[in-house]
Amino acid sequence: MKGLVTGGAGFIGSNLVDRLISLGWEVVVIDNESAQSNEMFYWNSKAQNYKYDICDYESISPLFQGVDVVFHLAAESRIQRAIEDPTRAAQTNVVGTCNVLQCARQWGIKKVIYSSTSSAYGLSNTPPLMEEMPRNCLNPYSVTKCAGEELCLMYSKLFGLETVVFRYFNVYGERQPLRGWYAPVVGLFLRQVRNNEPMTIVGDGTQRRDFTHVGDVVKANILASTSDNEKIVGKIINIGNGKNYSILELAEMIGDDYIHIPPRIGESILTLACINRARTWLAWSPSMSLEEWIGKEISKGELE
Repeated sequence: MKGLVTGGAGFIGSNLVDRLISLGWEVVVIDNESAQSNEMFYWNSKAQNYKYDICDYESISPLFQGVDVVFHLAAESRIQRAIEDPTRAAQTNVVGTCNVLQCARQWGIKKVIYSSTSSAYGLSNTPPLMEEMPRNCLNPYSVTKCAGEELCLMYSKLFGLETVVFRYFNVYGERQPLRGWYAPVVGLFLRQVRNNEPMTIVGDGTQRRDFTHVGDVVKANILASTSDNEKIVGKIINIGNGKNYSILELAEMIGDDYIHIPPRIGESILTLACINRARTWLAWSPSMSLEEWIGKEISKGELE
């Protein structure tokens, strides 16, 4: 099998690339190293690596020739960054996604797996959050990622391109972004504790999140790539843990030194995934809990 991974030098993408190569896949990676929260980028020397922008159609198109499955992870993926620069978010997440889909169509790719976000559910839906619930986009990030979802579903219906849309719930784990104030919260708290700084809890900390380990996200992508279940084609599937924690609870798992900072606009209060589709259509289930992973980090001295 030959796979192409956009965003393949970043957090989730590099973990996926490594796993695909370990399974014997031939892998092409496209990444422009634009993720500002990443401390570093992870290029696997066994992959065919290209530092290109997915918005540059002419440069990326030839790389799709002979590919079986496209894993589309490249995105402007931070909510607050998208609020600061909605135009950039739209360019990357909408135009870039359309480019990826059109390249896949042009070269007769079998399947495209699109990484989307639980931010699509917003504030108006009552958890557990199910895929058929209406979207409630609170910020440019969720709007542009949902536009990417619609493009995927349209390419399936109109052009017959097999697409699968995953909505991830707060992914954390190895290689997670650590830089800046807008890094995902698990990585941010770990960095602050390692630097002997107080953890910065946004608002009162009672907001709850469903946290998903990157290894479980990788597993879902690989299962979808090889699945012959027609139910997943042109469908949205949640990838979460099915359990949530308050930000205060997260902080207390890591340490006891924290402060509160002002609330941010455009963010959800409560996320909790219904993962029945992933369980029944992909035979997928989460294998790592947040408590277990943080416990391992503490036991190996990562927080000393």
